Amino acid sequence: MVINDKVYGKIQITEPVLLELLKSPSILRLKNISQYGVPDKYYCLKNFSRYEHSVGVMILLRKLGATVEEQTAGLLHDVSVLAFSHVTDWVFGNGRKGIEDYHDSIHEVFVKNTEIPAILKKHGFSLNRLLDDGNFSLLEKPIPDLCADRVDYSLREFEAWLNPKFVKKATEALANHNGEMVFTDSKTAFIFASNFLELQARHWGAYEPLLRYHLFSNALKTAIDKKILLEKDFYEDEKFVLKKLENTKDKFIQETLKTLKRKNLKVAKSGEKIIKKFRHVDPKIFVDGKVVKLSEISPRFAKLLQKHKDINKKGEIL
Repeated sequence: MVINDKVYGKIQITEPVLLELLKSPSILRLKNISQYGVPDKYYCLKNFSRYEHSVGVMILLRKLGATVEEQTAGLLHDVSVLAFSHVTDWVFGNGRKGIEDYHDSIHEVFVKNTEIPAILKKHGFSLNRLLDDGNFSLLEKPIPDLCADRVDYSLREFEAWLNPKFVKKATEALANHNGEMVFTDSKTAFIFASNFLELQARHWGAYEPLLRYHLFSNALKTAIDKKILLEKDFYEDEKFVLKKLENTKDKFIQETLKTLKRKNLKVAKSGEKIIKKFRHVDPKIFVDGKVVKLSEISPRFAKLLQKHKDINKKGEIL
């Protein structure tokens, strides 16, 4: 199989476990799950899918020389994301307080109820090892370190709207140093990290995206309260859930969806304060035979990072 990826170009996949997983219903379902959470018709930016991101994570790990096992873990890491991605944290979890981990809390149970365990067993892979992110240091690391998950979704936003010309340079400057993702030069690390902060300020933590999350999640919660939607519906894809949501005659839901279709959305403020999860990176760089953090060698970045932390703490009043 040859994958032509927007970020990494053409990549040939030959490993049987990856080929079978890429054709599995659980992975293909992610083609109809919006990365940004709110679907395109109700959002201020054009989405890419969780499928694109999951495949991208696998490819990035591959480019960094990760094992097939870690590439498999990368492909599967978001398979439990429900319809509307992190919007469900606002519906079922604590997304309004900056905690976006609902799909992580259901990941093991979700995966074990799919065809995935049988595929992994067939190819000699341990499900329990693959479910433990601690086994894969290139795939997942705590904020603010680099990892394939964090790097891929940011590169996709760079490519889509923020800084497309920088994407190739960024990918070329990434390296695997003893199982840890690092940059090989400080200039590229600075551009990447400062652009990442721009994504937080201009998208993930910005007023209009937060307002759209707020309104859309309220519509979903109303639909659940009135039994128009059930929690199990979110285990399907977004086409399935949207059909039920958009076909309801409920006045509040229909008015909310109509509002969300507006561009440059502004509404009367409810007074609710939202603190968005503060996503950021402080990349490690391999220079002069040692690994250092960008903030340790760049006072300019350290100051910029603190500025954005302070901004995010203030939250937004919706």
